[in-house]
Amino acid sequence: MARTQGITIKDVARSAGYSITAVSHALNGKGTLSAATREHIRAVATQMGYEADALARGLRRSTVGAVGLVLRSLDALGDYTPAGVDVFERFVGAAASQALARGLSLMLVPDLTRVPVPPLAFSMDGYIVTNPHVDDPVVALLEKRGIPYVTYGRAPGRPGFPYWVSEDDEASARLVLDHLVAAGADSVALVCGTDRNAWNLDHQDLYLNWCAERGSTPRLYELAERAGVEGGAGLAGRIVDDGVPDAVFCLTGRHAAGVQRGLMARGVEVPERTMVAAGSDSEHARHSRPAVSALELDPVGSSGALLDILQALIAGEEPAAPRLTRARFHQRGSTCRPAPSP
Repeated sequence: MARTQGITIKDVARSAGYSITAVSHALNGKGTLSAATREHIRAVATQMGYEADALARGLRRSTVGAVGLVLRSLDALGDYTPAGVDVFERFVGAAASQALARGLSLMLVPDLTRVPVPPLAFSMDGYIVTNPHVDDPVVALLEKRGIPYVTYGRAPGRPGFPYWVSEDDEASARLVLDHLVAAGADSVALVCGTDRNAWNLDHQDLYLNWCAERGSTPRLYELAERAGVEGGAGLAGRIVDDGVPDAVFCLTGRHAAGVQRGLMARGVEVPERTMVAAGSDSEHARHSRPAVSALELDPVGSSGALLDILQALIAGEEPAAPRLTRARFHQRGSTCRPAPSP
């Protein structure tokens, strides 16, 4: 995936409405232009995909031993430190350690389509993009600039893009659903997030297929990721009003903890009356009472596989992709029903 860039400083000057000299001064911090003029010119240059930095131009011709990481779920959330959601911290830590072991540096970068863009952001050798959305603008920008990238989670809207890694979500979800059935559940409700990424879209599809296979009536709810625990507690009221299911499977740990709290506040005993499980472990899930059964994702295996693929792309090789890793299911009190009497 070679980097190409056809935008010139003359193009930027024409679009911004300033002279080539003014554009050069704005982009290189010279001259006596006003702050507003500099910001305007830089914004135009960024939008057009122009790289004026001399170092960036030189770096495009060789590798620098650094890769970028964009966390699209946190970009959408608007919060890079969501309380109790340690899955992102674990993934970042694993990716950083894996990168260091390969002699690489890892740079965390916020949404690349928002200005100002961090210096040298477009000089990375490549990018890992986690949970991209349908027709994700960050992915589109990387493609426009010819920067190699891989995605953690399938890239929706790009069926021909193979360079992704994910836990085997279908196998993991079926493991949880089958566990709930074995514990006595006949009706299972699913609570998904609203972000338009493969995590939510694929889980909805596999849940609907699972219900069709069993002849069960689907109970599908959507709840914005940012709603967190309180949103889950509020949703529990709707679930009860619709008729208490035998189990509720929430894709996020915060939603699961909130739903369980809301159910119990309405007098629904967990796990005796209904069970609760989470598709992604979190502090909220582990610290709930009862603790919520949850899938633990595989940040070490997944980040390592992503770097394998990305390094091959950077080297101009064709990697084996996509690749699937395995999540682990932790059964806890929320789905641990007493054994039936003999």
